[in-house]
Amino acid sequence: MPKIVDHEQRRARILEGLVRVAGRRGIHAVTMRSVATEAGVSLRLVQYYFQTKARLMHAALLDLERQSHERWAARLARLPQPPSPRAFVEAFVDEALPSDEDSRVFHLVWTSYAVLAMTDPELAEQPFVDGPNQLERQLVDVLKRAQADGLLAGGLDARLEAARLLTLTHGLGTSVLIGQRTVSAATRVLRYHLDHLFGRSDRAQPTTASTSIS
Repeated sequence: MPKIVDHEQRRARILEGLVRVAGRRGIHAVTMRSVATEAGVSLRLVQYYFQTKARLMHAALLDLERQSHERWAARLARLPQPPSPRAFVEAFVDEALPSDEDSRVFHLVWTSYAVLAMTDPELAEQPFVDGPNQLERQLVDVLKRAQADGLLAGGLDARLEAARLLTLTHGLGTSVLIGQRTVSAATRVLRYHLDHLFGRSDRAQPTTASTSIS
């Protein structure tokens, strides 16, 4: 009987190998050969599934984004339902900061990828900003619903505030990675910003607005 090959399992094993290499030595050290060695598979198999280093790195980035969204969803599931807009955003910023090994590796890989894409046309061709763009749209929707329910400070532009929130979390995440700030210090900055955004309302305040994560 011919052996049944689980292609998704093989792809996952290779992507996990890339994440381990990147987390231990940095994304600049990632090569198709180093990933093959780390994953315990042949170089030819890595090339079969991903063709190029750029596609391999982008696939790993998408997988890390998926895992981050799952962790965010788990945070939301632990809150009183439905979560208030502020609680929804707090769960996002808590997940966005590199506070444990999983979130640290995600932030490290994404930031390193973005830096490399500035000078590597092959990496830049990959749609790696689609994830942040989708996330920004989610934040816009949540802030607009909060505004409609009177839960957002008056006179604010939801689109600009979503963009500012996303860039603020990215910047603070990087400052934690390089040792400029601790996670606690970065969290205080974000809570301070959310106090100005939502006012000093109860973080667990219920709302009729529906908040979801996709």
